[in-house]
This record gives sequence, C-alpha cells and structure tokens, in this order.
Amino acid sequence: MKLYHHINEFEPVKNAVVTIGTFDGVHLGHRKIISRIIELAKDINGESVILTFFPHPRMILHPEDQDLKLITTINEKAELLEALGVDHLIITPFSRDFSNQSAEEYITEMLVKRIGIRKIVIGYDHRFGKDRTGGLQDLQRLGPAYGFDVMEIPEQDIDDVAVSSTRIRKALLEGDIALANSFLGYPFYLTGKVIRGDQIGRQIGYPTANLAIEEQYKLIPSDGIYAVKAQLDNKFFGGMAYIGHRPTINGMTRNIEVNIFDFNREIYNQELKLHFLHFVRHDVKFNSLAELTTQLGKDKEAVLALLENH
Repeated sequence: MKLYHHINEFEPVKNAVVTIGTFDGVHLGHRKIISRIIELAKDINGESVILTFFPHPRMILHPEDQDLKLITTINEKAELLEALGVDHLIITPFSRDFSNQSAEEYITEMLVKRIGIRKIVIGYDHRFGKDRTGGLQDLQRLGPAYGFDVMEIPEQDIDDVAVSSTRIRKALLEGDIALANSFLGYPFYLTGKVIRGDQIGRQIGYPTANLAIEEQYKLIPSDGIYAVKAQLDNKFFGGMAYIGHRPTINGMTRNIEVNIFDFNREIYNQELKLHFLHFVRHDVKFNSLAELTTQLGKDKEAVLALLENH
C-alpha cells in the first residue's frame, strides 16, 4: 500500500475506485465496504483508493469537545488498511479552510483532478463541503459530466457500521473485550513506547513494562486486569496487563502496564503493542502489597489458562 500524508502528494492513477470515510477501528462493517472497492478495482483493472482525514473533523470543528476517543490511531488505521490489501491511502489534513470548500469544488478539485476517480463507493448519508451541504446527489449529478460512476452503499450497511463503532467503544469502556473483538474482527490493541515506572511490580515479583500512549484521542479500555499478547519486534509473548490508578498504593495517575511472561529483557523506549484477548477482573484496592501479590498470583493462573487457546 502506498501512503500519502496530503492529497497533494498523490498522482492520479488509472481507474481509481475510491471510498471516503474515517474508518475508525477498521471493523467488520468497514471491511465489507473496503472489500467492495478492492473487488471493483480488480474488475476494471484499476486501483483502490481510500481518502481519510486527520485530525478527525470533530477535533477541528469542535475543539471544546474532549470526549472524542477513537478505536484506532491514524498509524494503526493505516496498518490495518494495508493488511486488507488497499492500494492507496490518502490521509489529508483536515482544517477549517478545507471544510469551507464548496461541494462542487470538493468533487472537481479533490476527487476528479487530484485522484482521477473512475468509480466512487459512498454512503447515502456521507456529507462534505461547506456546512456539509454536499452529498450523494451531487456526486450522481456531476458523475456523468466528469466520467465517474457512483455506487451507493446500502443504508443497512451504513447503519451496521455506525452501530458497530458505537458498540465497540461502549464495550471497550465497559471492559467487554470479547464483544469488542467480535465486532472488530481482530483483537483490540494499544501501541505505545515503554517508559520507566516506579519499579513496584519488580519489588513484588511481577515486573511490568509501562506503556505511554502518545495520542490523547486513543480510547483506553476500562480499568482492570486483562489477558494479552505483547508484540515486540514481530514476536508475541503472553502477558497480564493492568490499566488503572493503582489504588493499593494510592496512585495518582492512570497507568497501562504489562507483566510479560518468561521475559527478562530491558525494553525501555521500544514500541510495544498489547493485543487484548480477555478481561479478567476489575481494579480493586487491596489492604496491603502482600494481599495484592497473592491476588496477582491468582490472576496470572487465570490469564495463563485463558491464553492456552491463543
């Protein structure tokens, strides 16, 4: 897959089959649409193109809204789309100026001149241009004049995508990893850099790698203990992850840390991915570190049993 961080970097391709959207999570509903553009591109000896925007439009148009949390970061999204076999991903910067283009300008300048679309696959509710006045009807009206076909995504498929995204976010915030993963079609994951913690895990026999998530908008699952696979340099290791404020030691910050089984390397400043497979229990305040240590022993047994099938 070729990746472009601005539409200006893109050179028009022959028989481009395009779809546009945020594709947060790249879940099973999205994959239905993406597989359609890949198939259509093959049918006409063309290339599949996804146009997405970053930052998310809501971040720019409603900066006061701090509640927006996304299932995937922009890099994770690119990684997932590449794995699906998309030919081109254009991540174009979203700004107020960009949002002020007229619908016709958006179609002629971006889609026709910059991308050279031959077919566009779009939802009935997709809106674009100044004040979101443009939509499917504008594309259908201008298609014949500019030589491109418009294929509408059925309302049911669009509704499925919206419902799936909402249910995935809700499930993650409730710790229901099994439900979230069933909608995603893959295990939810966090990507971050390993940073130095205060070594308490090491003192009680459960050393952990602390993860710093750079992107503030990334959705973090509910506090608790999870069975995970830790990915480092394309190798996978079983592990027990913790998300929470460490109430037993009156912790002040929310931590994401993982005890990686049968692992003793120093990995500070390296990128680590945590693939969440099962929720084990909610976060609890214990009366002492000894009590916490005893519970962690039970948690590890539970995690090892859960990981046997992975």
